[in-house]
Amino acid sequence: MGLVNVIWQGDANSVCLRSFEHVSSPPRVWNLTGPETLSVRYLAEEFGRRFGVAPVFQGVEAETALLSNSVAAHRAFGYPGVPVGRMMDWVAAWIEDRQALHSKPTHFQVRDGKF
Repeated sequence: MGLVNVIWQGDANSVCLRSFEHVSSPPRVWNLTGPETLSVRYLAEEFGRRFGVAPVFQGVEAETALLSNSVAAHRAFGYPGVPVGRMMDWVAAWIEDRQALHSKPTHFQVRDGKF
């Protein structure tokens, strides 16, 4: 997968809780992601730079990606409070501090929307 949308879990939880104010029938559907479309290659290279290692890539990024348009959610709830750069700082610090990792799959390679 060549591109992703990401959001900090705390921001996602905040929107989920505030969405109760928008309950309707039929239900309103919100796409909830961060506002940016990010290159997986860029993210890997940036983490590699931070950790002093070169990422190793296999294959070629697909020309398409399963992304979400979160414009309506951002209009209703505002932009996420934690930008991508800060998330990357926090994740890098967590790993450098040897904090617990759960080794859960990201499913970034999934292309049919079934996670």
